[in-house]
Amino acid sequence: MTEELLYEIRGEAGWITFNRPAQRNALTFAMYEGVAEICSRVSRTKEVKALVITGAGEKAFAAGTDIAQFLDFRDGEDGIGYERKMDSTLDVIERCPVPTVAAIAGFCTGGGAAIAAVCDFRIATASAQFGFPIARTLGNCLSLANYARLAALIGPQRVKEMILLARLFDAPTALQVGLVSEVLADVAALHARAGELAATLASHAPLTMQVTKEALRRLQARMAEDNIDDLIRLAYGSADFRDGRTAFLGKRAPRWTGT
Repeated sequence: MTEELLYEIRGEAGWITFNRPAQRNALTFAMYEGVAEICSRVSRTKEVKALVITGAGEKAFAAGTDIAQFLDFRDGEDGIGYERKMDSTLDVIERCPVPTVAAIAGFCTGGGAAIAAVCDFRIATASAQFGFPIARTLGNCLSLANYARLAALIGPQRVKEMILLARLFDAPTALQVGLVSEVLADVAALHARAGELAATLASHAPLTMQVTKEALRRLQARMAEDNIDDLIRLAYGSADFRDGRTAFLGKRAPRWTGT
């Protein structure tokens, strides 16, 4: 695809790799669009029978959206536009008819964690850390679809621990709460296991998997039918969010005011 987003076909599986290791694979808007484009094409062409999504290097799967992408945000309407764009991207990944495996090493936070959450399987190395530390960093929020998805995966109380406490779940905790299904020793073992899972999935009945995925997606979607634009507008239009992004890029602590 591009230097920052790699795609290759290995056997019957497609491998998508976030390739900005020096930036902990922080995601640009172009990278989000690229993943959605691959998943959309696979939906049409059936060129592979499974997809693996991973990050280059050992330090991160993807450490969220690149904060520089937020510098042009002026008010809460920009936040609503961003969350809708994210929801659209995640929806394409989630609707992909072939099974998806997130192979996670290191940090898996923010937008990276959101992508991992829409995958059908998540496996991780012992170094993995998951979370949305926005209460400590940016002062923004998630979309209702993302809240619903996380609640379906790990339960509302764990979501509160993750977001309100800005807690990063380590690999043993992620395994305990069901966020990941396996923990591997290192990246080599992670990729080997991802390949094994993809091969197993590729050998199974495609319509059974497609129908099951879609049925569960529809069931979960019922949790996200309300509109929370007012809440997104409140967070992204706040002085706290403006200071949060500046503080993050300036490597200082934000000055929260609640306004």
